[in-house]
Amino acid sequence: MAIEDIKKELEQRFAEPLDEFYKRRIIFWNDEDGEFLDEVKTLSLSNAKVLVLEEGSLFSSKKLLSSDDLTSNYLVYNSINVDPEHDWFLDIKLYSDEYRADKTSRLMQEMQIVNTVELRNAVKEFKGFFNASSRRKMIASFDGTIDKKSTLYMSILSAICGAKERKPESIIKAVISAGSDLENPIKMDLLKYSASNLFWSLVHSTTGFNSSEKMDDLTNHVVLSAISRTMSSDVLSGLESKYSDIHSGFCYDMIFNWIYGEDKKSFKNIADYVTSNLSLLDRFNSFEIKDLVETNVLPVIDEVILSKLMYGISNRTIDSDSVIRIVEKRRTSAWYEDYTYFYEGIYQVALMNQFYESYLNSFHHVEAKDMWKAYTSDYYQMDTFYRNFHIAFSTCLQTLHPSLDDAFKDLADYVEKEYKNWYLDQLSSNWNKVIETDLGSTGKITGIAQQTDFYRDVVKNVDGKVFVIISDAMRYDVAHSLAKQLEIETKADVEISAQQGIYPTITKYGMAALLPHKTLEAVENNGTTKVLVDGHPSEMSDRDGILKSYSENSVALKYKDIISMKRDDRRAAVKGKDIIYIYHDTIDASSHNDESSVFDACEKAINEIKNLVNVICNELQGLNVIITSDHGFLYTYKELTESDMMERSSFKKDIIEQGRRYVITDNSANPDFLMPVKGIYNDSYMLGFAPRENIRVKGAGGSKFVHGGISLQEMCVPVITYKYLRSGYKAYRINKDKYDTKPVTIALLSSNRKISNMIFNLSFYQKEPVKDNYVACTYIAYITDSVGNEVSDKQKIIANKTSTIAKDREFKCTFNLKSQKFSNTETYYLVIVDEEGKQIPIKEEIQIDIAMAIDEFDFFS
Repeated sequence: MAIEDIKKELEQRFAEPLDEFYKRRIIFWNDEDGEFLDEVKTLSLSNAKVLVLEEGSLFSSKKLLSSDDLTSNYLVYNSINVDPEHDWFLDIKLYSDEYRADKTSRLMQEMQIVNTVELRNAVKEFKGFFNASSRRKMIASFDGTIDKKSTLYMSILSAICGAKERKPESIIKAVISAGSDLENPIKMDLLKYSASNLFWSLVHSTTGFNSSEKMDDLTNHVVLSAISRTMSSDVLSGLESKYSDIHSGFCYDMIFNWIYGEDKKSFKNIADYVTSNLSLLDRFNSFEIKDLVETNVLPVIDEVILSKLMYGISNRTIDSDSVIRIVEKRRTSAWYEDYTYFYEGIYQVALMNQFYESYLNSFHHVEAKDMWKAYTSDYYQMDTFYRNFHIAFSTCLQTLHPSLDDAFKDLADYVEKEYKNWYLDQLSSNWNKVIETDLGSTGKITGIAQQTDFYRDVVKNVDGKVFVIISDAMRYDVAHSLAKQLEIETKADVEISAQQGIYPTITKYGMAALLPHKTLEAVENNGTTKVLVDGHPSEMSDRDGILKSYSENSVALKYKDIISMKRDDRRAAVKGKDIIYIYHDTIDASSHNDESSVFDACEKAINEIKNLVNVICNELQGLNVIITSDHGFLYTYKELTESDMMERSSFKKDIIEQGRRYVITDNSANPDFLMPVKGIYNDSYMLGFAPRENIRVKGAGGSKFVHGGISLQEMCVPVITYKYLRSGYKAYRINKDKYDTKPVTIALLSSNRKISNMIFNLSFYQKEPVKDNYVACTYIAYITDSVGNEVSDKQKIIANKTSTIAKDREFKCTFNLKSQKFSNTETYYLVIVDEEGKQIPIKEEIQIDIAMAIDEFDFFS
């Protein structure tokens, strides 16, 4: 800075108004390096005297300022380094101003660095780094002033690394993320700005790593140290030299925050490198699941656990309860979302196995109505588990996980055997026995509601306007899932029942049966059959007229039409109507293009119908909705073998109409092995026959998704009655607690409120089971200090237990305290918050008394 600029700046300072009670201004120009000593000797100011402090005249200079001249402004130039205890001028400096003109001081002022000798020397040491204004701006951007050397060093490292926070974990994370030794630009910058020693000193103090200055070795060390925090030392045997037990807390905190943070994906390459470099896949594979299940640092751990689960299930070496516990445990792991559908698929298989164990010797009923009741209350669950498994399986087929793909396909084979060879075969065989007499004589099963009575017994019994949604091929288990979701997500009375579908269980028969009618008949028509309602055709274009013939204020609409209408058009379409039939076709339509997409279509259908119900209740002011179907379906994932197909050559000449699961012939036929079923076609001198069990009749078309037969899955037609309750209605106000959904709550079960270890367990319990209007909820638990700073990692609790037994609703969580000092006299809190932040947080007082408290790191000693 030029002396003329300094003179101008100083004269401006002296010209400024004095503070109250001040009669003059004294400015100390501190220049410890004496850069301006020669210039200041000739400096003359218009509004102040210049005094240069010299070693031999300090007393006289002090006397001049203190007593000899008390009115003049003074610029006191000081190039003498004196500590405060021996500073003769300290009292004067306390009421004087300070001025600095040297480059170092200017830089320190710009970066909010306190101007001490120690810090000046440190700034000079890194003058090359401070040359760039962009780097100085980064230093200045950190919160607070820099008043000690360690803070300055941290700031320099943070700026070089581009870290947003001036924290050791942020610095080390940034360097590790930048790549291996030869490709790491941050490591090169650390060397360029002479900060490499600072970085490695920081690394050694925080992580314990000092075996080399290679980034790859550091990466291995940090990750292994983090793993060692929650994994048995037996699993890491032989790798002791590559990690630190003592510093595992810091490493765990750093990696935990990384993999649970927004930039989790950036850790994936690092995780893959460590896994490969240290051959961890083979190592982990040699241990049992129990040795791995508490650790979630690396994705490979999930892959190993999944492989072992799938192998154990397929070979029946692991019990279902253990599988469920393991999957539930892993649901809170950092990498779960990358493997969600593998875990969920395995979970559904475990439920299938539990079903198998519970009903191994079941399905043996004397009365058909008893078996029907058992199916609609319990047996249908196996269809749900199978459907959910294949939804997960089809999603996994769209992702690439080479180490898991074949094992999951083996698991699919296992599922197919259990579902088809045991469940379907046993269920259908016993069902056929108890219905054969009724179907042969009347076509109707005694004691079961009939689809042909739907309009009379269900629709006409509704008091007021009613919307009837008919979803083609929505079978009972799908409807049950829909009903449960409607019950949880909306304020309504929701009930589900079932009726026997008309035979054959195909669209044209089922749709006709759901219409009002006096007579239903099937007539032969060009090599097939046609279903007539009161003598009239019953195709889609005919249904509106049939409805109006029984109730003038009726209308038949298509789902695709009404959902695409604007609000006013929708209202106009149903205005003045009392009975509105809406025809929905997502499940059956999907089978025409791709049989394997049927279960995905079921999920889509559920979502579409829920949305339609919302439209009906919120836009069209509907209160009463009935949801039903024309028929169900059978589906098996695997292609069928010849033994699953029935040859038709002996009666082929007599066939009028045929599907994979039904045959309608002229009245001269008597096919072997088929069950005769009486139906509306008999009056037209035709006969109906059904293949037994799950056999398909040979013919054209797909064989995996089929319907038309007499299995429970095809014949059990769901009926959901939905009564919407508006908030202002009396019925809702009286039973508000019944209809409003509430999250289940959790509480701390552990009685001990004193923590004496850095790693500790706490037990929680879910107060209410997920049932009725109590819904699952996810909670986050962690420890804070008295002002709310988090001092532990966060643990997730997925409160979704349905058991009514309290002990079955317990959770145990392992917490890790952060590497810092704790006081046994301070109050800490266990905080429990719901993930969506809708509830008031729960806070429980906790005491932390760690015998060997962790000292603050002296990073750069």
